[in-house]
Amino acid sequence: VRLANVLLLQRDVQKAITFYSKGLGLKLASESPKYAELTCSSGNMIALKQVEGEALCSTGYSPMLSFNVEDLQGTITRLITMGAHLD
Repeated sequence: VRLANVLLLQRDVQKAITFYSKGLGLKLASESPKYAELTCSSGNMIALKQVEGEALCSTGYSPMLSFNVEDLQGTITRLITMGAHLD
């Protein structure tokens, strides 16, 4: 069994593309106005799907994603300047 992708529901797919591609360096594999797929250097894929309504983005459990990066502090700084929040 091989994981095909992780699907993340988004309020704004274009903002999410910027976050994952420019912030984390994932490669954009495909894109439409309400859907995109990005690949990691390991070959794993993240799919982004735009949904309408707050309930679809906030109900239930959110997936937890973990990334290994070479420059942790630099990556955190870059993501915060792009609007990310640390909890």
